Amino acid sequence: MRIFIVVIAALLSMSCQKDRRPNIIYIMVDDMGYGDLSCFGRKDYQTPVLDAFAKEGVRLTNAYAACAICTPTRVGFMTGRFPARNPIGLREPLLMDSTDIHIGLDPKTPTISSLLKEAGYSTALIGKWHLGFEPPYLPLNHGFDYFFGITAGGADYVSHHYDGNPTLFENDQPVEEQGYLTDLITNHAIQFLKGEGRTHPFFLSLQYTAPHWPWQKPGDMALPDSVGMKVGGSAEVYAAMVTSLDQNIGRVLSFLKEEDLEDNTIVVFTSDNGGEKFSNMGIYRGGKFQLWEGGIRVPAMVRWPGKITRGTESNQVAVTMDWTATLLKAGGVKLDNLNLDGVDLMPQLMDGASDIARKLYWRVANRTPYAAFTSGSWKYLKEKDTEYLFNLSEDPTESHDLKDEHPERFQKMKSSYDSMNSQMLAPYLFPK
Repeated sequence: MRIFIVVIAALLSMSCQKDRRPNIIYIMVDDMGYGDLSCFGRKDYQTPVLDAFAKEGVRLTNAYAACAICTPTRVGFMTGRFPARNPIGLREPLLMDSTDIHIGLDPKTPTISSLLKEAGYSTALIGKWHLGFEPPYLPLNHGFDYFFGITAGGADYVSHHYDGNPTLFENDQPVEEQGYLTDLITNHAIQFLKGEGRTHPFFLSLQYTAPHWPWQKPGDMALPDSVGMKVGGSAEVYAAMVTSLDQNIGRVLSFLKEEDLEDNTIVVFTSDNGGEKFSNMGIYRGGKFQLWEGGIRVPAMVRWPGKITRGTESNQVAVTMDWTATLLKAGGVKLDNLNLDGVDLMPQLMDGASDIARKLYWRVANRTPYAAFTSGSWKYLKEKDTEYLFNLSEDPTESHDLKDEHPERFQKMKSSYDSMNSQMLAPYLFPK
């Protein structure tokens, strides 16, 4: 009997090892501006790990976030659909207050994690969740086998508290650990990879909180709970935060190489929206919470050794939901009946297929209201009651309003936005 069990175990292991579907790591950082990496133009500090990453894969110059705010973008990635199709995607963002504390992403909603788990992937979300604070809405109820990270929109990098409240969880239980949050996220990511990288494919959603406020570098003290998390900071602290982030991503990539997992692992890197106080949006106007290009244009890179040509650059327009569709398809999930708004971009990234046209939609209802729609290089933008038309291929800085020069195109773009908006849920507005 013992010999029989050993033989069966060996056969199962061999069978799993023959499953050559790629492992998947999706790295989404928080509040990183388009120009915050040295490979995207930052000059006052260097990000050598991600610079090398760009040379090992494809760098996308026209990548967008699903929204200019974190919770909607995370809904967009999880569901592969425009955030405003989902009630939680209307939260800008989900707040840890009496209004939002008891709600979250509906566990019945199909997600990239539940679909990949059903397809045989081992799944983990490590880092920032921000799609529900209570146990029924935590990652384990959305197809993740393991979760370590924060449930809030941000946390002190040392105490791991948000507004005085503990927010660090492991699976569905609050935990306390000592250490700088970016380091802890990496530690648990590597711990997961050590356990899941041998016999079957894994999907790791690696959601770093950096460089989101509070602006604290390694070695800083925890902030007093009474101190607003968005005060303070400096360009030097921000540089140290991004440098730490770069080094920690390097630890994950080094582990893949050391364990011979590199060649069969797709790694995507991007941000959830544009940056804030100390960010560099490059040539782009605006930032977080705004639908000017600086609020939604984000750095993005993809690496898949042997499949994606090294050191390439793509002008393909991509949005958060496209990563959902692309990674699902790579994982063997059929997309036909999922009603995704994202599309599989792997032919453009891997095979050099011609760029495909994308029509994209954004809406921000709280703070300053915005509306935006793009079709090819044309962009319709509404800020409060002022409307614009831009040709981004000629005017990426959005300096020249063309609505009076192209009235027919302006009306067509505005109508296209209105048509798309009519398919979405009504906006949720913060209580007065």
